[in-house]
Amino acid sequence: MAPAKVNKKAKKEQKLFIIDCTLPVQDKILDINGFEKFLQQRIKVNGKVGNLGDKVKILVDGEKIQVESTAPISKRYMKYLTKKFLKKKNIRDWLRVIATTPTTYELRYFNINQDEEEDEVAE
Repeated sequence: MAPAKVNKKAKKEQKLFIIDCTLPVQDKILDINGFEKFLQQRIKVNGKVGNLGDKVKILVDGEKIQVESTAPISKRYMKYLTKKFLKKKNIRDWLRVIATTPTTYELRYFNINQDEEEDEVAE
């Protein structure tokens, strides 16, 4: 007897990425709506820019951006796009992107005060 054919369908895995922009938005350094538009224009789906369709949804929840995707998008790609936006707005020198949980990135300021304290101790 021949083995029975098993119909294996790839499970559509829904991924949720959160980018927390609380500090820069409160300080009015970052425009959250501009960041949302940037992501909508730049996220690639199946190798094409602006091809979001029903596969990728971008939501603004207060000072956080949620990216829901059924298409294969990596967390690293979200970090890359966030850094690209910060560089475009010339605020990459003051902000950094930090992973706080396996699905969340947070924008934080570089800790410049620590360097100043070390200089004072050295003198």
